[in-house]
Amino acid sequence: MARKRRNHYDVTDRVRISHPGDVATAVLGILSSLYPGHDLQPVRRAYDVFARLYAGTLPGYVGCDTWYHDAQHSLDCSLATTRLLDGYERSMKPANRLGASRGLLGVIIALFHDAGYIRREDDGARNGAEYTLSHVRRSGEFLADFLPTVGYADHVALTRQVVHFTGYEIALDQIKVGHPKDRMLGFILGTADILAQTADRCYLEKCRDYLFREFEICGLAGRAPGAQTKYPTVESLLSNTPDFNRHLWEDRLDGYFGSVHRYMEKHFGGRNPYVEQIQRHLTLIARLGKKSQFHKLSKRPQCVDAPALRRLLGIPATPRGHAKRHPRNAGATLGQAVTAA
Repeated sequence: MARKRRNHYDVTDRVRISHPGDVATAVLGILSSLYPGHDLQPVRRAYDVFARLYAGTLPGYVGCDTWYHDAQHSLDCSLATTRLLDGYERSMKPANRLGASRGLLGVIIALFHDAGYIRREDDGARNGAEYTLSHVRRSGEFLADFLPTVGYADHVALTRQVVHFTGYEIALDQIKVGHPKDRMLGFILGTADILAQTADRCYLEKCRDYLFREFEICGLAGRAPGAQTKYPTVESLLSNTPDFNRHLWEDRLDGYFGSVHRYMEKHFGGRNPYVEQIQRHLTLIARLGKKSQFHKLSKRPQCVDAPALRRLLGIPATPRGHAKRHPRNAGATLGQAVTAA
């Protein structure tokens, strides 16, 4: 009897996507084969900084405190981006490939595409979910500080635009990206983000337990006095999930992004396990929705927030910068924070 996929593993049940080191190993393995001889140190450095940022040990930051947009999702997205990039590059003639520099940049952007949810110590918010409607811009700001530390200073302006292919703060046709290869990189990023979160083994349960909770904090859900929200109840969010995903596929995946998800098939040798898993999710939620049987969603997700990540990494429970505030770090540049860590 085949073993069931584990909650903290990717769609192949081979990569532990809750652990930065495991994902980095898988990603670097793909990149070293795809771009032999190219310096992969910027990506290695990115995973190191990511682990500290999300664990709350990077000076000036409090770590991940959101549940749906946790460390596992961003790690999963970076792996999906790398696989999609691999399939795309191997399907193209040399002149049409994105190339190593652009490819590595894409993996780094994918890794930090939700960094805007992470609060700084001098932020006024009480939870990162308060930045739901502005997190993409904030992610671009984080990347603008990080990229010069790994030799990508010349790509800051481009990155501030490309990261918006993962969000809704700017209309897709208003994202200012001139070169066709840079736009294709954006399509790959946007596609990988959607595939990773909707193919997560606990996607439906995470919508119920985590996404609704984040939406309540930012004002998109719940029954706040005098307010009309898009999702007044958890059931309304779950009921809308099939239509939401249908629009994602029509408008983005098979629409503006030009069906680049098909390049997963090249990477996996003819199949797309992400799409297969998504179809299973949507079949289940549609069936449960017909009879309002959402209580039958039975998986038990566990978010990988700062405390959980620290446990995984073997870091003491009260890291520097998390147990108390450090005014000396407030307003510090990321380069200074990385050096101080």
